Amino acid sequence: MKTSLIALLLCLNLFIINAQSFNILTYGAVNDGKTISTLAVQKAIDTCNLNGGGKVIIPTGVFVIGTVYLKSNVHLYLETGAILRGSPDLKDYAPYNEVHYGMIYAENAENITISGFGNIDGNGDNFFDHNKAKQIEQEGTKYTRQKENYRKIARDGIGDGPVVPKNRPYQMFIFSNCKRITVKDIFITNSPFWTMHFADCDGVRVNGILLWTNMFVPNADGIDITSCNNVTISNCDIRSGDDAIGVVGYDNHFELPGFKHLRHPSGNINITNCNLQSYSSGIRIGFIDQNSVCNINISNCNITNSTRGIGIFVRGEGSLENINISNVTIETKLRTGDWWGNGEPIHISAIRGKDSIKLGKIKNVKFNNVTCKGENGILLFGTEESIIKNITFNNLTLELIDSKLNDVAGGNIDLRACLDEKYQLFKRDIPAFLAQHVTGLTIENFRLEWKGTRMPYFTHGIEVNNFEDLVIRNFKGTASPINLKAFPIFLQDGIQTNIDTKIGVKRINLKK
Repeated sequence: MKTSLIALLLCLNLFIINAQSFNILTYGAVNDGKTISTLAVQKAIDTCNLNGGGKVIIPTGVFVIGTVYLKSNVHLYLETGAILRGSPDLKDYAPYNEVHYGMIYAENAENITISGFGNIDGNGDNFFDHNKAKQIEQEGTKYTRQKENYRKIARDGIGDGPVVPKNRPYQMFIFSNCKRITVKDIFITNSPFWTMHFADCDGVRVNGILLWTNMFVPNADGIDITSCNNVTISNCDIRSGDDAIGVVGYDNHFELPGFKHLRHPSGNINITNCNLQSYSSGIRIGFIDQNSVCNINISNCNITNSTRGIGIFVRGEGSLENINISNVTIETKLRTGDWWGNGEPIHISAIRGKDSIKLGKIKNVKFNNVTCKGENGILLFGTEESIIKNITFNNLTLELIDSKLNDVAGGNIDLRACLDEKYQLFKRDIPAFLAQHVTGLTIENFRLEWKGTRMPYFTHGIEVNNFEDLVIRNFKGTASPINLKAFPIFLQDGIQTNIDTKIGVKRINLKK
């Protein structure tokens, strides 16, 4: 009996400790919006952690901090009206090599939650020259249709930006080599760089957050997932200057905070019920210096006011496979300034970005019930050394619309981060749907409408080159109305076709 009572008391004591709250005001934080409260917030976190965990309370008011380190079993909770604001002084952020951490950093930790209905404000506007736009170097535009005038027009002084950065803190949130991380409900604003970075983590849940960065700020990604597994991003509203959501699997040590482990692929990623905006990609999967990424599900999302919709990229050794995209609406447009992307609602490309590697592959990607409105066409750009395999589109709608920026930005393809400078930014005629070096491409129930397009470089409805095993069924569309030499379907250098119409199909050098 005595032993049972002692055990019960120990359990009750543990519950009380775990249920404890640690208000940062108790540890000396000042809510005047001026005083640096980094040490006070850190002391509350450390005390919470040492007592077995609990809730660190950020009460109503404005608290200014530099870098704080989150630890295991800590729940950082922001009350309604609470603002945790980043310091405007770079010296208040912890140094890392030649850069600085952002506001919140966790490494080798587990069971961390950030929640509440307050605001975490990166105070990023202090770290940019908002009167200057970052332009593409003239050398990088020499293969474009417009040459040195490519994207040079400016509206309201800086056009679409991006504005020019000064020295700035890097990722606003970093979770490195952590397990069981939850971020929910909070309002995140004004990031000076990537906003939320999960690196080498397992078991990540991001739900119901509002993440709004300055849309003119370069590198201000929303959420970046690198070498992570078992991640769900749901019910979020993300508006970011750079990629709203990025998923990659890095295999080397980047010279940035957070890239300390990163030795395995990313996988089992779910993105659902989100509204996304970006001056780059709404969702980006893969890139250069990458490990493999597999098993990604994207559903019930709206991507609007973006320069690219969904981008899937191989530039390095890692492969990308088993990607399912369903019930998604995409709206894209051309931009001025040095943003990556050129108005493509869907972009899939595999092209070398580094020497002396075996280039990865893209395979097994399915799009179902996807509605697009864009100022450029859909692009699948494989290469001889990395053929894109097993891509399916079912119930696809594309409304290709005219752009006010066609004269300065249209009629080009953007494959930047590739090795060959001729393919980084280059002039090309634009079909509504262009695919090359593909095997196992299926396009079913595709409805295409050209809306006011006026440029002669718009051509075919569907163009497929260098292909094998092509299926096109129930295509309802035409060639560009402005181009009398174009065809609804144009096929060249391929074998094994299954097309349910012979009307308006141009075939060159095909084999059975």
